[in-house]
Amino acid sequence: MGQTDAALRSRVAAHFAESANLKLSASQSLSEPIVRAGTLMAEALQRGGKILACGNGGSAADSQHFAAELLNRFERERAPLAAVALTTDTSTLTSIANDYAYDQVFAKQIRALARSGDVLLAISTSGNSASVLEAIRAAQAASVRIVALTGNGGGKMAALLGTQDVHICVPHKVTARIQEVHLLVLHCLCDGIDLHLFGEKA
Repeated sequence: MGQTDAALRSRVAAHFAESANLKLSASQSLSEPIVRAGTLMAEALQRGGKILACGNGGSAADSQHFAAELLNRFERERAPLAAVALTTDTSTLTSIANDYAYDQVFAKQIRALARSGDVLLAISTSGNSASVLEAIRAAQAASVRIVALTGNGGGKMAALLGTQDVHICVPHKVTARIQEVHLLVLHCLCDGIDLHLFGEKA
């Protein structure tokens, strides 16, 4: 039992170290696109637009987390901000998946809800999620700009993005590490949006 505990403690320490080292090294390459994405989102909100967010699995949870931070509050008292997680309505999701195909679960919502001037936050650790790819295509057809949050080179999503979009690609291949950086990126975006719209905290 003692040897097993020691091995587990070593693995835990290795996970912490790998995550911390990735965050520190990625800050160099990700700072510029994070700033651009935060500015894009803040300007959309300022003009009366909204942020739509989507992803699958852990990325669905990240979408909901981000929308909650905007709708409620992040680290200051301020007015609620317009954000919709496209991952939360089980009746909508299951009816689209059942009647059409799962890859349409976000795209059909975007066709109904998105307006020019909105921003889509599209999250996929691999960059290859079919439902997120279709969401990007639907958003582009609606003149909605994209903030793509990916890893592992960006996958197929990277090729879909235009110069008006922002790609935040975590330079790693392990899903867990990518997701850990995604959460930090989302908090940076929340902080940047608040700074743009409401200034420095008192």
